[in-house]
Amino acid sequence: MIGDMAHKYRNRNKEFTMANHLVIVESPAKVKTIKKFLGSNYEVDASGGHVRDLPKSQLGFDPEHDYEPKYITIRGKGDVLAKLRKEVKKADKIYLATDPDREGEAISWHLMKALKLDEVKDKKVYRISFNEITKNAVKASLKAPRDIDMNLVDAQQTRRILDRIVGYKISPILWEKVKRGLSAGRVQSAALRMICDREEEISAFIPEEYWSLDAMLKAPGSKKPAAAHFHNDKDGKTEIRSRAELDALLESLKGQKFIVNDIRNGERTKKPPLPFTTSTMQQEASKALNFSTQKTMRLAQQLYEGVDVKGHGTVGLITYLRTDSTRVAEEAEKMAGEFIAENYGEAYLSTGENSKKNNGKIQDAHEAIRPTNLSLTPVKVKESLSRDQFRLYQLIWKRFTASRMSAAVYETTSVKIMAGGNEFTMTASRLKFDGFMSVYIEADEKEEKNQILSKLEKGEELELEDLVSAQHFTQPPAHYTEASLVKAMEEQGIGRPSTYAPTITTILARRYVVKENKNIYVTELGEVVNRIMKQCFPSIVDIAFTANLEFLLDSVGEGLTPWKTIVRNFYPDLMAAVDEAQRTLETVHIADEESDEICEVCGRRMVIKYGPHGKFLACPGFPECRNTKPYLEKTGIPCPKCGKEVIIKKTKKGRKYYGCEANPDCDFMSWQKPSTEKCPECGSYMVEKGNKLVCANEQCGFVMPMKEKEEEKTATE
Repeated sequence: MIGDMAHKYRNRNKEFTMANHLVIVESPAKVKTIKKFLGSNYEVDASGGHVRDLPKSQLGFDPEHDYEPKYITIRGKGDVLAKLRKEVKKADKIYLATDPDREGEAISWHLMKALKLDEVKDKKVYRISFNEITKNAVKASLKAPRDIDMNLVDAQQTRRILDRIVGYKISPILWEKVKRGLSAGRVQSAALRMICDREEEISAFIPEEYWSLDAMLKAPGSKKPAAAHFHNDKDGKTEIRSRAELDALLESLKGQKFIVNDIRNGERTKKPPLPFTTSTMQQEASKALNFSTQKTMRLAQQLYEGVDVKGHGTVGLITYLRTDSTRVAEEAEKMAGEFIAENYGEAYLSTGENSKKNNGKIQDAHEAIRPTNLSLTPVKVKESLSRDQFRLYQLIWKRFTASRMSAAVYETTSVKIMAGGNEFTMTASRLKFDGFMSVYIEADEKEEKNQILSKLEKGEELELEDLVSAQHFTQPPAHYTEASLVKAMEEQGIGRPSTYAPTITTILARRYVVKENKNIYVTELGEVVNRIMKQCFPSIVDIAFTANLEFLLDSVGEGLTPWKTIVRNFYPDLMAAVDEAQRTLETVHIADEESDEICEVCGRRMVIKYGPHGKFLACPGFPECRNTKPYLEKTGIPCPKCGKEVIIKKTKKGRKYYGCEANPDCDFMSWQKPSTEKCPECGSYMVEKGNKLVCANEQCGFVMPMKEKEEEKTATE
C-alpha cells in the first residue's frame, strides 16, 4: 500500500513538473533562445509564420456578403497545427508571442482561430510581444499579457484584401494583353511608376554648360598657394554660364590686386546620426556594404532571432528589424550612457535627445534598430558570426553608439577676397573635437580633411600665381539604386518597413527592372506594363493615391477607420476600371506581330514575342518547330560611324540601347536615340531628348527643337 502511494506521488510530482505554459512564436530559430530564458515550466514552439491565408485558387472574399474573407489552412501546415493542438491540450496557459507588428498580430489571431483557442473554457490565452529577444524583455512581456489587438488584425486583413484585389483583377489583363505571366501589385506598380518617371526625366534631361574659376593665391611668406573660388562678379552674378562670360571675367581681372576683405573665425558642429530605422538600415547597408535590401533583412532577422555567441549562449543581438521610429527606450538610453562614459569619457555623451519628429507617417510602436547589449561589441562577437552577419552587426552597433554621443566640433575660417569688384572665397576647417565621429562616419560622407589657412590680415594683398578655369555640365537626376529607391518610397509614403525589400525583389524577379552596377533600369517589359497601368489604372500607380491608402491602412490599425469602409470604397471603383480596360485594350496588339523574317528551319514567317529580356523572334509552328532568334528592331537611322543601320539592342540584363547592326566591326552605341540631323556647330551626330535634339558631343552641347515635333505642334494649333 505504501508502495502504491509512493508511485502515485511520483506520478503526481511528474505531472506537476511538466511544462504547463505554452509559448508560441513565429520562427523556429527563436525557440531555442526563448526556451533558455524560461525554464522547464514552459514549452516553446513555432508556427513557422502564417498558418491560414486566403485561398490561392479564388479571390478569397465575398463582395456579395460585405467582403467577408474566407480563410483556409495553408498547405503543409497541417502537421504544425496538429503538434500545436497536442501541446495546447497539455497547457493551462497559452502565450501567443508572434512578432510585434500588424503581421504578427494577425498570425496570433489566425493561430487562435485555427487552434480554437477562443472556444476553450479551461485555459487562459494571452498575447505577449517583445521588441528584443533578451531574458529581461521576454520575462517582462509575460508579466504584461494582453488581448489580441483586433485593430492591428483588421489593418493586416485590409492590406491583404486590397493587395489581393489588385493582383487578382489586374494581373490577368496584363497576362492577356502582354502575353506573359506578369503581375500587378498595389505597392509594386507604384514603385515601377517611380522608376519609369525617373527614366523619362533622365532621357529628357538637357545638360547646361557652366564654368568654375579658382584663383591660386599665396600669402606673404607662404610656400604653397591656396585656391580661392569665384563667388560673384561686381554685378552680383554668381554663375559663369559660357566661355564668353568666362573670358569677360578673366579680362576684368587683368591687373587687379587680390585684397583680403573679410576674415571670419568660428565653430561648426556636426550632429550625430539618428539610430537606424528599417529604411535607413537598408540604405546604409547598400551604400557601405553593397548589400541588397533582401540580404540586409535576412541577416537582420538572424541577428534579431538569436545567434550562438561564444561564452553567452544563444543571444538576440539586435532589436526588432521592422520599424520606422527612431525612438529609443529609457533603459537603452541608460545602457548607452553608461557604456559611452566608461569607454569614451563623459565629454562624448550626448547632451540632448536624438530622434526624428513624428511627421504622421511614422508608426511609433517600436524602437529604432539597436544592439540589445552594447557591451557585446563587434570585436567580442566576431568569431561567433558569419562575415556578413558581423558586418551588418558592426554597422548597427556603431550607428546606435554614435547616435547617443556628442556632436563633432570644427573650427572654421572663412575669407573673402576682392579683385576689381569680383569676390573670391577661401574656407578651411579643422576638427577640434571628434565626438561621435570617433565611432562612425556615414558611407556617403567623406571625412573632412583638416585645412589650415595661412594667417591673414584684413587689407592684406595676396600674390596671384594662376587662374584655373574648368568647364562643367549639369548632370541629370541619378538612376535609382536600391538604397535611393527605398528612401524615395519612404519619403513618398509608398509601402511600409516590411514591404520595401519584397517590393524591390518582386519587380526585379518579374524583369520589369534590372540592376547594373547598383543602378536600377527599367526594361522594355517594364515600360509596357507601366504604360498599360497608367492608361487603364491611373489611381493604382498614382503616388499620392497609394500614399493616402497607406495612411488609411494605418488609421485602421489605430482604430479610427472601420476596415470594410476602405474595401467598400476601393473595390467598385477598381472593378469599373477593370471592365473599362477589358473594352479599351481589346484592340491593343502588343505581341505575336508578324515580322519580315522567314524561319530558316520550316519557312514560316516568324512572329515577335515577349520574353524575360524583351522581344524575340519565334516560329509560329511551335511545338513542331522551336526555332527562335534575337529580334533586331530597326530604326531607319544610318549609323553615325559607318553608315549602316542603327538597331535597338538590349544589354544582357535587358536594358535598351542603340547600336550598329555591323557590330562587332562597328562599335557605335548610344543610350539615347540618334537622329539623322548633324550638329550645325561641330558636325557631330545629335540625339533625341524629349522634344529637343542635343549634340552628342558633350564639349559642344548644342541644342535645337526637333523639326517633326515643331511641325506636329504647328499642325495642332
